[in-house]
Parts: sequence; C-alpha cells; structure tokens
Amino acid sequence: CLSKGLGAPVGSLLVGNLAHIDKARRLRKVMGGGMRQAGFLAAAGVYALDHNVERLKEDHLRAEKLATVLEGLSFTARVYPVETNIILWSIAPEVGSSQVLDLLRQQGILASEFGKNVIRLVTHLDFKDGDLKACIESIENIKV
Repeated sequence: CLSKGLGAPVGSLLVGNLAHIDKARRLRKVMGGGMRQAGFLAAAGVYALDHNVERLKEDHLRAEKLATVLEGLSFTARVYPVETNIILWSIAPEVGSSQVLDLLRQQGILASEFGKNVIRLVTHLDFKDGDLKACIESIENIKV
C-alpha cells in the first residue's frame, strides 16, 4: 500500500507471476475496481517509491517508541508486536476503547477503533520527532 507510510494519496502494488497478476486484474474488474486516467495518481506512487521508502524506517522506529510508552500505561491490556508503522493497542475492558479514543481526540490525537477495545495508531510521513514527543506527553497525561 503506497498510502500507508509512503505518502502517496492512493495506490497499492501487487507482485506476482503473470498468471497471478492476470487473475487479480480479472477479480478487480469483476468487483468493479479500476480508474480511468489515473496517470497522475500513478506518478504520485512512483514519487513515493523513489523518495520515501528509505525514510519509512523512521516511521517504524517512532511506532516502536510509542508502543513502548503504551505498554506502561495502567489501562493497557496489551500492545501487539510492532512490525511496521502501525500500532495495535488493546485497552483494558473495564476502561474500554471508546473512552480512550475520546480522551485522545481531546488531546488532538486521531486514532481509530480496530476491533473490540483495540485502538489503531499509525505513524507516517508527516509525523516527526517533535510530534512523537508531544503525542507521548499527551498520552502519558491521560487519566481514566
């Protein structure tokens, strides 16, 4: 996915042999997928691949740092292993993710629910070290 960390507005890549790609194209058409005149979006994807792959490591490191902080919170049930720039954070059932999401929103932190009492946080191209510091400070100050 080119938009999840590489900064492209949309787009995904599928890699495989010719038979696999042909099958995927057919399934995409059957499901109604496809875009006309999508060259400018493809150009954004090419730019992202040329300029943003190496810096994605920074997003992954920031995600790991944030996950470490989340693990120490009293209302954290579990932080799933961080492998990319996506953090899945399980909230203690007695607190619930709705309450935590509201408190995060009040602090200017946007996150989404990803199942029962699981919150999804994503670091990205525009999330810098200063943002990480502010995010950690805000999260550490949440009282439930």
